[in-house]
Amino acid sequence: MELRVLETKCEWTAAEVADEESWTELLSDAELAELDAALRDAMGRSVDLLELSKQDYPLPTLSRRLARIEDELINGRGFVRLRGIDRSSYSQEEMEHLYWGIGMHLGLPWAQNHHGHLLGDVTDQAKSLDDPTARGNELGGIALPFHCDGSDLVGLMCLDNGRAGGLSAVANSVLIHNTLVRERPDLAAALYDAFPYDFRGEQPEGGAPYYLVPVFTEWEGRLFVRCIPPYIWASQRHAEAPRLTEVQREALQAVVAMADDPANHVLMDLRPGDIQFINNYHVLHGRTAYDDDRDAGRVRHLKRLWLETTVLTSRPPYFANHRTHWNAERTVSRITTG
Repeated sequence: MELRVLETKCEWTAAEVADEESWTELLSDAELAELDAALRDAMGRSVDLLELSKQDYPLPTLSRRLARIEDELINGRGFVRLRGIDRSSYSQEEMEHLYWGIGMHLGLPWAQNHHGHLLGDVTDQAKSLDDPTARGNELGGIALPFHCDGSDLVGLMCLDNGRAGGLSAVANSVLIHNTLVRERPDLAAALYDAFPYDFRGEQPEGGAPYYLVPVFTEWEGRLFVRCIPPYIWASQRHAEAPRLTEVQREALQAVVAMADDPANHVLMDLRPGDIQFINNYHVLHGRTAYDDDRDAGRVRHLKRLWLETTVLTSRPPYFANHRTHWNAERTVSRITTG
């Protein structure tokens, strides 16, 4: 295949996005009042999030801003932080409704696991790192390496940021792709081949314990990235999974090294009430290690949304929503930590 540099307008380095104000959307008093009114209106209709859609959260002013943010996520920088919601003014259930309402203005919900969670939890769920079924959102305390999730957009809303640490990290996949195309086309080409990913025990009944997806895909002039290094390495525990070649190993290590380079990533503080959205195909994300203080009620807890954006009118078939058995059931994760 002919390798091409793609979507250069979406490239950035850490120095180019060093100003936090450039990617922080501070909600105005009027927008916060609009959100609160929409929350009351929606909860008056139903307390079941799965019964509520975009139309149940009228945001006549904020929706225009969210549309601009959605375009920036897909066609620009690829990440944003929303700030201004007063966490202390709302219960966890109310915060979930606020978050759901904002999310529905950015896209359609996407199942995150075999439970069919459309709204998930990122908090310590007493899973150990050596558990072959453990997923990143269930692991507490440890740093998470740069990776992608399984949707167009990924959202995280902070309910509590714990005692210390737990900074969110974002790195630019487009820059990594284009740098490899320019400087190491042999490695870039290898990343366009299918890589095996461990299903973490969540495969269809009787199905293979791994799946195959390329790290890089060009589709109608756009770049699509799926890279979860721990799951790729873990796939090798299955005898039937394809063995990684030496060039695939080197290419994957190159992606990891570039994302880990401080020149290529940004660390973001998420305070209670903050919401982060990223373009999953253009931005790798991770986190730094953190500490909880359960006795003091300080337990890091984020709510997660996977969303299908309407800005992308076409995507590779293996990145389509509702393509997996995870959609057989649609539920909401209900973990409380406070």
